[in-house]
Amino acid sequence: MNMTKASISENMSPWDRVQIARNPQRPRTLDYIQGLCEDFVELHGDRRFGDDEAIVGGIAVFEEQTVVIVGHQKGRDTRENVRRHFGMPHPEGYRKALRLFNHAEKFGFPVFCFIDTPGANPNKESEERGQANAIAENILTMAGLKTPIIACVIGEGGSGGALAIGVADRLLMLENSVYSVASPEASASILWRDSARAPDAASAMRITALDLHDLGIADEVIPEPGSGAHTARNVTVSTVRERLRANLAELQALDTAALLEQRYVKYRSIGRYHEQAQHIFEDLLKEATGMQQS
Repeated sequence: MNMTKASISENMSPWDRVQIARNPQRPRTLDYIQGLCEDFVELHGDRRFGDDEAIVGGIAVFEEQTVVIVGHQKGRDTRENVRRHFGMPHPEGYRKALRLFNHAEKFGFPVFCFIDTPGANPNKESEERGQANAIAENILTMAGLKTPIIACVIGEGGSGGALAIGVADRLLMLENSVYSVASPEASASILWRDSARAPDAASAMRITALDLHDLGIADEVIPEPGSGAHTARNVTVSTVRERLRANLAELQALDTAALLEQRYVKYRSIGRYHEQAQHIFEDLLKEATGMQQS
């Protein structure tokens, strides 16, 4: 029986979308750069420690204007994933991004950020080099950056590792992307001490693009062709181009003061409280506490 794209999408669970978001064939940041831009010049290093290949960035021409692009980069195979730390940046990756943000502000270039990471690199070396400080400094800088910022979640948006390049005037999400404070596996391990309950956690956390749009966190959901972005890359890139163009035009129509005020209001207004959600959380907490005591 043939199913339409709409019926397929409606029948997909949050966990199904997590699996699509993690599909190794999905377009990566460099694929979008190649499809969207001309004359891309990649810039390397944080000028403090080294170059982290989990973050790529540089200067490019988009629709006949210069932009700065920063994004997470996963690999296509095991060898490339090891080189790119599976898309999990070290502090020098975020400091490279910070250098590019400051460069964009200095010359008045808009910023595009492509988010696709399970989270920031959690190893000992990252902590020794100031992982938390690097993420916090990026968040602070982006909050006050005097140039338009558009972020697009193209796969996984994991925790502070995503937020470090995600404080934007507009947050776009591909239809099958996810954005969360922690991975479903990590959340299941914390709540139930059982990572096998990741599908339950994915449903409870409301991490899909549609959920986050309903919650007012994502500004726009970009539809994906077929069974996902990886099934028709050119179509996906073309759709992303259109939405970047439209959102950038709206942001560039604002003066700097209005841009910053709009950004401030956007983040101050995020957050909703529901009695039903509170009861659900309390039940989950009681269940988790009971398991810990036993």
